[in-house]
Amino acid sequence: MKATAVLEQALSLPTEKREFLLKILILALIYVLAFATRLFSVLRYESVIHEFDPYFNFRSTKYLVNKGIYNFHNWFDETAWYPLGRIVGGTIYPGLMVTAAIVYWILNAFNFTVQIRNVCVMLAPWFASNTSLVTYFLAKEARDSSSGLVAAAFISIVPGYISRSVAGSFDNEGIAIFALLLTYTLWLKSVNTGSLFWAAMASLAYFYMVSAWGGYVFIINLIPLHVLVLLVTGRYSHRLYIAYSTLYVLGTLLSMQITFVGFQPVQSSEHMAAFGTFGLLQLYAGLNWVRSHVTPAQFAAFFRSIALLALGLLAVALAIASTTNYIAPWTGRFYSLLDPTYAKEHIPIIASVSEHQPTTWASFFFDLHILVFLFPAGMYFCFKKLSDANIFIILYGITSVYFAGVMVRLMLVLAPVACVLGSFAVSSTLKTYTKYAKRPPGKATKGQQDQDFKIQKEVGWVMVFGVATVLIFYTFHCTWVTSEAYSSPSIVLAASQQDGSRLIFDDF
Repeated sequence: MKATAVLEQALSLPTEKREFLLKILILALIYVLAFATRLFSVLRYESVIHEFDPYFNFRSTKYLVNKGIYNFHNWFDETAWYPLGRIVGGTIYPGLMVTAAIVYWILNAFNFTVQIRNVCVMLAPWFASNTSLVTYFLAKEARDSSSGLVAAAFISIVPGYISRSVAGSFDNEGIAIFALLLTYTLWLKSVNTGSLFWAAMASLAYFYMVSAWGGYVFIINLIPLHVLVLLVTGRYSHRLYIAYSTLYVLGTLLSMQITFVGFQPVQSSEHMAAFGTFGLLQLYAGLNWVRSHVTPAQFAAFFRSIALLALGLLAVALAIASTTNYIAPWTGRFYSLLDPTYAKEHIPIIASVSEHQPTTWASFFFDLHILVFLFPAGMYFCFKKLSDANIFIILYGITSVYFAGVMVRLMLVLAPVACVLGSFAVSSTLKTYTKYAKRPPGKATKGQQDQDFKIQKEVGWVMVFGVATVLIFYTFHCTWVTSEAYSSPSIVLAASQQDGSRLIFDDF
């Protein structure tokens, strides 16, 4: 009776409040789904760390928990690369270990007695749930809340992301995708609002990403590309100036606090695009200010002088930096992203790694399923209604498709934007055709034939049913892939006996 009374009370609320409650309920279900669907390995093989790099991360986390942050930062591991040893604190991205240790300390502070191993095993699924929420806000910032809900549902079970976030996969990517999408969400928020606060929050999210994974280079090149495209297309605004200036200055200073990164943000070629865009933005803003205070003829003369001076100074600076080796050249791995044949010809050890092989069409469909076809449709809807945020999503989609094609490992970066663009396609399609399906009879628009209207209604129902069917197939595919392909630890082998029963080899 109480449940019925609560339901009646909820239905009697105004429409806006009912929608808000429904969104909260849907997001809560997605949050639980994202966590639960990654537990196949725990249910089948017990709570163990997968792969081999995660075991080093697990051992490092135990050292951090037992010895403290300062001893961890200065840790010299004499058992690694014996007899040489290894300076662990200065040669890793510490974000993963620190995150797991903080979660462990917080749980124990509230008297939840858990083993550090179980925290490490469950960290990636929990962050996948958080990633689903962040994806909702990213799609909402770029389009609307209905697209956000669909995007969150997509990413909660997409195999391309599950491959690196199942229970037991204690690796950097488990938290890095959350940090990546959080940075992009806050970046779009700061561009849309021009708020110094949101730009500072984006800087903190970028700092967390830098501490977690070397893929932060993708962020510090994609955001400058977004700024450059907005400048070229005449979309410059004070909001953009505040957002990028704050993000670049604070983000660079914070990223240099990570020992393994050090002075790379101001000395390596991978970061020079961000620095050059920052300088260009200052020059553009300064010229706009001068233009507002002088006549057109005076401004033309001033612009020629400034352009020649800037180009001259840039040429001299590049020449000095190159001859003195102040700016480090691009790394082999970065060259292999720009030129797929580079690694095979010059650095065979990089090309020999299975994760660095080019992606096949079968892998795209295996990891994305229907998103392969929804991706270009979502791109169409972005171009149809261009905004600063939609331009960013377009750039993110194009660059990630290219990099995912070059290296199969980077399917992980493509999966989130494929979910966002797929949500645009599904949400827009359903909005269009549910209007036809729900329209009462006898309400044909002006100049419309009665017979055409009846056909439209049937077509509306057919399209809604078709989209629902496709999404059901997507759900079944994702569940099967997660269960069969991405939930098997490398240290545990499974085989089928003659009677069909499963035999587990856990001698490792």
